[in-house]
Amino acid sequence: MADQLGANHLPYVIPIHPNLVHLTLGLFIVAISFDIVGVLFPVDKALFKYLAIPVTRSGLFDVGWFNMVGAAVITFFTVASGFYEMLLADPIPDVKSVWGLQALETMVWHGVGGVLLLTLIVGMTVWRGFQRFAWRKDMARQVQWSYIAVGLLIFLIMFVQGTLGAHLGGEFGIHTTADQLIKAGENPDLKL
Repeated sequence: MADQLGANHLPYVIPIHPNLVHLTLGLFIVAISFDIVGVLFPVDKALFKYLAIPVTRSGLFDVGWFNMVGAAVITFFTVASGFYEMLLADPIPDVKSVWGLQALETMVWHGVGGVLLLTLIVGMTVWRGFQRFAWRKDMARQVQWSYIAVGLLIFLIMFVQGTLGAHLGGEFGIHTTADQLIKAGENPDLKL
């Protein structure tokens, strides 16, 4: 099987995990951001009116809800592709990250963080669903302040997780085609 792997040590040319990561991030950030705008809608209403943007509070919360559901679904694929690509990783040896971690330690922390984020995002989606369809369905403000606070805390965890992922690609050359070609003594300009 090793002879069937490309220059990035994957059976396909472009790694899937980084692309799905950004989809997860985008959906989650949009979900929480629109819920924040929905919570602050009475304050922002004059601004929307001034800018002639037809916005309803329920519309903002709809965007928050559907993006949260999307984030929960796509994160399963993000984590699965991450573990698959981690199994095929061939890090540059004898390198330490800026945080002082070896490649294997970084991969373990990144994997644990991925599972933690998957759990948190799915939990947030369930929590959001209860708020939308049961607890606050008859209220103008569809989400609780505590939900917003936990969402912002998850942003911080995503930042740490993203930094670990950046270390894997940038410092250890994991699934970074040019880095792997240079490590193998080949010229990326001729191969790519």
